[in-house]
Amino acid sequence: MDILTIDKQGEKLELDRISAAPPKKTDKDAAKQELDAIGEELFDLQDLMWGAKQHSVLIVLQGRDTAGKDGTIKHVAGYLNPRGVSVASFGVPSEEEREHDFLWRIHRHAPRKGELAIFNRSHYEDVLVVRVHNLVPESLWKERYGHIRDFEEMLSEHGTLILKFFLHISREEQEQRLRDREKEPRKAWKINSGDWEDREHWDDYTRAYEEAISRTSTKKAPWTLVPADSKWYRNLVVARTLVEALRPYRKGWQERLDAVGVRKKAELEAWRKGK
Repeated sequence: MDILTIDKQGEKLELDRISAAPPKKTDKDAAKQELDAIGEELFDLQDLMWGAKQHSVLIVLQGRDTAGKDGTIKHVAGYLNPRGVSVASFGVPSEEEREHDFLWRIHRHAPRKGELAIFNRSHYEDVLVVRVHNLVPESLWKERYGHIRDFEEMLSEHGTLILKFFLHISREEQEQRLRDREKEPRKAWKINSGDWEDREHWDDYTRAYEEAISRTSTKKAPWTLVPADSKWYRNLVVARTLVEALRPYRKGWQERLDAVGVRKKAELEAWRKGK
């Protein structure tokens, strides 16, 4: 897969020039088989991370309405052991949350060592929605890029592996999915006039996403742009990116668990001899 990952601050980004469709000749059935294989490896890696408790993982999912944040969580997290997974969704701040700094409600949900946390929307709403809808002064939301970089750097320094995904959906596909909600009774509960209203700000959101991604991409907290017009390909890209990020730690986690195992056996033997 030739997927765009941005890990350098300040790189110019033009979303309109990036395809939201899978690469040509990508086979859906083959992608599903690969996803299942990746899922098995992902479960194993998560189990090692849980036991070693040397790192944690933070997955940030951002995207326009209908881009598939919930679907990604369902299909990718479905391969994981729920024992070590948490999902946090960040909507309109509560009165209590508004009385604190914008990162207060976010930091509370950061993963502990051994755990994997998924943010369905995140601290990036505070440089996206607030910008497009003029909810706070420009002088305030512009300062937040630096706060976000510092926040993510701090998490990284304490062992959190950060993976940020922008689910990139085309304007045409989004319209189709919104209309499908009106046609299908089981999806009608998702209908929201605000989704249609936000479409009127498509270009504004495009600029907001472009700047947010450009200003907050770093080696330790990169952004991956996920073509999201096809759900099956979207899921594969996220799962594959995640497992590739975890693989380099397998050996260290296993060595940590082996050392713990030796110590535990010694403790058990000493207990038996002391009886």
